[in-house]
Amino acid sequence: MNQVDSITFRPLLPADEVFSCQVYASTRTEEMKLVDWSPEQKEAFLRMQFEAQTKHYRIHYPKAEYQIIQQGEIPIGRLIVERSAKSILIMDIAFLPEHRNTGLGTVIIKDLMQEASLAGLPLVLRVEFFNPAIRLYTRLGFVKAREVNSVYQEMVWTPGENHP
Repeated sequence: MNQVDSITFRPLLPADEVFSCQVYASTRTEEMKLVDWSPEQKEAFLRMQFEAQTKHYRIHYPKAEYQIIQQGEIPIGRLIVERSAKSILIMDIAFLPEHRNTGLGTVIIKDLMQEASLAGLPLVLRVEFFNPAIRLYTRLGFVKAREVNSVYQEMVWTPGENHP
């Protein structure tokens, strides 16, 4: 059995909060290298940011599905998706560092692309301008739709369009 075959999803549970925060914090490691803060200050900042993100998602995307990505029985990441009549929105897909650049994200996104195609809906995501995952999204056929704010751009994959 290969690495992709052992991937499963399960609902995020209250007991997963610490893990989910660890995944979130791990996505900001490079950014945290740029600030001259103590480890305690960085941890407090990241916890506050995680809580703010969680609150924002729960308020603005109440129907989103929160999942833990597992390899076997081991949690390795999180996936948050909101499905609506207009689109499928990937709100967050993130892995612990040791599980990045393994092809798992590509497989999960391609599965969501297939779901979007069958539903005749665009697949949408928002990504920070400096996030290296933009290369993956572009390779998969996502195109920049708009700048959401000074930090994020929205990218869209539309079923039936010519994709690389």
